[in-house]
Amino acid sequence: MKDLYNYSLKNHNTFGIEAKCKRFVEFDNVDELKQIVCSLTDADNPVMILGGGSNLLLTGDYDGTVIHSAIKGHSVINTADGYLLRCGSGETWDDVVSLCVDNNWYGAENLSLIPGEVGASAIQNIGAYGSEVKDIIYKVEAVDMSTGKELSFTNEQCGYSYRQSKFKGEWRNRYVITYVTYRLSNAFIPNIDYGNIRAELERKGIVNPDAAQLRETIIDIRNAKLPDPKIEGNAGSFFMNPIVSREKYEELSARYDNMPHYTIDAEHEKIPAGWMIDQCGWKGKSLGKAGVHSRQALVLVNKGGAEGKDIVRLCEAIRQDVKDKFGIEINPEVNIV
Repeated sequence: MKDLYNYSLKNHNTFGIEAKCKRFVEFDNVDELKQIVCSLTDADNPVMILGGGSNLLLTGDYDGTVIHSAIKGHSVINTADGYLLRCGSGETWDDVVSLCVDNNWYGAENLSLIPGEVGASAIQNIGAYGSEVKDIIYKVEAVDMSTGKELSFTNEQCGYSYRQSKFKGEWRNRYVITYVTYRLSNAFIPNIDYGNIRAELERKGIVNPDAAQLRETIIDIRNAKLPDPKIEGNAGSFFMNPIVSREKYEELSARYDNMPHYTIDAEHEKIPAGWMIDQCGWKGKSLGKAGVHSRQALVLVNKGGAEGKDIVRLCEAIRQDVKDKFGIEINPEVNIV
């Protein structure tokens, strides 16, 4: 167990923002976590549960205690139609996807190369290329911060929706996730009709991809348009794609030819926030030391030496321009602390 004071969080947030926390505690098993939870006092408040920091923007030093999971390892159980894969919350998410593909455990392929850790996957309901992790989450195990007791939650109890869960909302900082169990299939059904996956496969001459080919293709697509946070600090997609009414969509589609969209149901459409930001002229532009990535307008970047307030200022300028032009409010996917 680590227990450090006046600790730098620069290596714990992918924006590369320099900020410190009053106390940093890291555990690598459930007993250590229960010990930590039961020893917390008022002096530790506020408490923040931190994963890989890939969905976090720090706006200053954190005058409280940060708790981080380093629980590693996995186990698998065979079922009638697939597998139940239980992973420690400190495991790197993409390592889990790689493990699944290597072992022919299907269902996670489209979530390849999403940064972050297993615990955060269950909090954020991470998603990409037509898939969300809620579609494969079977069970989430956690420790209650108020009692130190171990609990488990079914998928339904977690209240998942687009980029949301109860862990991110009403349960925020109430539970520390220790393990997540995923339900994987023994039948591979490729999901290739989202974005430019099919076109990229065709460019490679692949008609019927296997899971490894689909994973490789998604990694290639992501690498081509998303910056490496080790080179240019970022948190991936900064904004959520807004879901609008059918009426609003039809109003906009009449004004903008070939406006991209994804049908949610008979009454709602999802419009890519990145497209709207691009239409507002922000792609590749900067505001001080914060900028919008030149290949993907959904990504805000640290151009070097930016502070959290610089990223926030850029975020708010973009949100205002999108609202003025389209009449739609876009909201950050990233947690701003």
